[in-house]
Amino acid sequence: MRLYADDVWRFTTDPGVPFTNNLGEQAIRMPKVKQKVSGGFRTAGGLDTFCTIRSYLATMHKQGANLFNALTLTFQGTPPQPRFA
Repeated sequence: MRLYADDVWRFTTDPGVPFTNNLGEQAIRMPKVKQKVSGGFRTAGGLDTFCTIRSYLATMHKQGANLFNALTLTFQGTPPQPRFA
């Protein structure tokens, strides 16, 4: 802990760093549930596709986008792009 004290306590000095890692845990929850229910993914490509879709939707959700609208536009060939900081 002494070695990484600056990183461990960063939330006290940087208001942009959250106190907990709940967002990270929530992002991992769905793939883990899918893995438990189905026993895993059939192919590495399927895993990559699933993770790409989940990541995109999580980003759009965090930015306040309407996910149904985002998916509709995506299937129509004009996916909305997330804002980058």
